[in-house]
Amino acid sequence: MPSLNQAREARATASERRERDRQQVQECQHERVGSAAFAAEFEQLRQWQAEALGQSPFNLNTIDARQRDYRDWLQARIDTEDKQIRTLSQRIVQGMAEYRSRWPRETLEVDASVESADEFRQMLAKLQADELPGFEQRFKQLLNQNTIREITTFQAQLNRERNQIGERIETINRSLHEIDYQDNRYIRLMAERSPDAEIRDFQSHLRACTEGTTTGSESDQYSEQKFLQVKQIIERFRGREGFSEIDRRWTRKVTDVRNWFVFSASERWREDDSEHEHYTDSGGKSGGQKEKLAYTVLAASLAYQFGLEWGETRSRSFRFVVIDEAFGRGSDESARYGLELFKRLNLQLLIVTPLQKIHIIEPFVAAVGFIHNPEGRESLLRNLTITELRAERRAREHVQQVH
Repeated sequence: MPSLNQAREARATASERRERDRQQVQECQHERVGSAAFAAEFEQLRQWQAEALGQSPFNLNTIDARQRDYRDWLQARIDTEDKQIRTLSQRIVQGMAEYRSRWPRETLEVDASVESADEFRQMLAKLQADELPGFEQRFKQLLNQNTIREITTFQAQLNRERNQIGERIETINRSLHEIDYQDNRYIRLMAERSPDAEIRDFQSHLRACTEGTTTGSESDQYSEQKFLQVKQIIERFRGREGFSEIDRRWTRKVTDVRNWFVFSASERWREDDSEHEHYTDSGGKSGGQKEKLAYTVLAASLAYQFGLEWGETRSRSFRFVVIDEAFGRGSDESARYGLELFKRLNLQLLIVTPLQKIHIIEPFVAAVGFIHNPEGRESLLRNLTITELRAERRAREHVQQVH
């Protein structure tokens, strides 16, 4: 049996504990009243309490330990969510930076930071209000159906012009084969692919724009890739800022299909078609060789420019050519060669030449016009058919023989 003093001491201790607990209860009630504004947060804490502490009972003796356990659980959860927030913030800032890099003009007044979130939300709201995302599929459809189709048509046109050059040169070569350039040799025009780097790069980029357009993927990546390829070419056609003159010269160069070729002439033996000499220019050649080569190039150029067919007797193509001071200083052989080429083209020639070359030209013309200015004031023109010219010449020769 405890003594009276022990009982009194126990009673005093219990009384002190009761008073302390009463004060703690009052303090808790006071804090609870003061924190009424955080009722929602306390409700959330009560829900987390079961998750953190389970169903373990607690009383006044264990409440401090339970409080520490709950605080540790909450801190661990806070640390985890802080880490997730930091990771998400980094991703958001990275996304903002990528958006600013892609659209610099639209994001000129905002920076890539979480603090700029409101500005980015406003830009997003504007895009959604304009319904731009709804046009994305339509854009891709038009890209495939129109833009790339136009590039394909453009490429096909250039290829037709390229093939046309080859066809015309082959047509010319068939007739050149029938004309002796030298004894038992003839001229063949050559059109080889240009080694120019800009032209080859343009052809490569143009092919890249159209490759797979009929059998290629319909994925977003495919459409975006084609759009960027087409955009690169179109920007150069339009002229980039600061490079407009360079791009203008580039456009004229790469879209003129004649620049896709390097032209030359090959002199060949008829007996075995082997090459005797190859002409890329007329350097180192004699005067007569230069003249004959020049006439060959001239005849080929006329045939190409006007789409002439050799040997045609009836044609609606333009064939009237004026040659001034023709054959005045050249050799008789090269003059005959040139006239024979023009005859093969069935050209209508108006030849202005001194009288000393009339005997060379005469077999190739139907009429002549003599220009005479006896007093240096007024020029006189007399027209004669070639038949009349020959008749008058025979009459003069007869008179000279009589006298």
